[in-house]
Amino acid sequence: MDIAPSRKELTHERIVETAAGVMREAGFWGVGVADVMKRAGLTHGGFYAHFASRDALLCEAIERAGRDSAARLAKSMAARQARGASALRALVEHYLSDAHLSAPGQGCPVAALASEMPRQAPEVAEAAAVRVRKLIATVRRALPEAAADQADVVAGQLVGALQLARALGDNAEGRALLAAARRSLLTQYEPGFPG
Repeated sequence: MDIAPSRKELTHERIVETAAGVMREAGFWGVGVADVMKRAGLTHGGFYAHFASRDALLCEAIERAGRDSAARLAKSMAARQARGASALRALVEHYLSDAHLSAPGQGCPVAALASEMPRQAPEVAEAAAVRVRKLIATVRRALPEAAADQADVVAGQLVGALQLARALGDNAEGRALLAAARRSLLTQYEPGFPG
């Protein structure tokens, strides 16, 4: 028998979900307790009924952002693979897509936050490192077996290309950078990909 979540659990999840979006849009330093609570439709005073500290919220938010991003990636990859794409091609085409360029608040937290991760409190930095490791593991599973040892390099290329494209903007220049990165990765790692 499934037990419905309590009101407190639902409220907690709403705060975490809100913080996950704010964090990807504005970075770790953009996650203010008052702002997150206001966006979640709650009062600032209720925060400490759910979290011991802002860092505790950040740890949960990065985990939630990663889990949500991984679910979107898996769904997109499955749809692309159903149309005949390899796992690697499905991954690269999703990760380096124009949609991912234009929606940092919905995208991969590693790409949104990588430059800030080392400057966080140890528990937040470790939660962020877990997301990096999970991204590398996803890339490893998608790569052809002969290239699986290159997963960290490919993950770095994916994240770096997306970050640079976002720095250029959601425009022709940013989209061209993504297209070039897709072509380069697939030419290098996808057997038979037309170069």
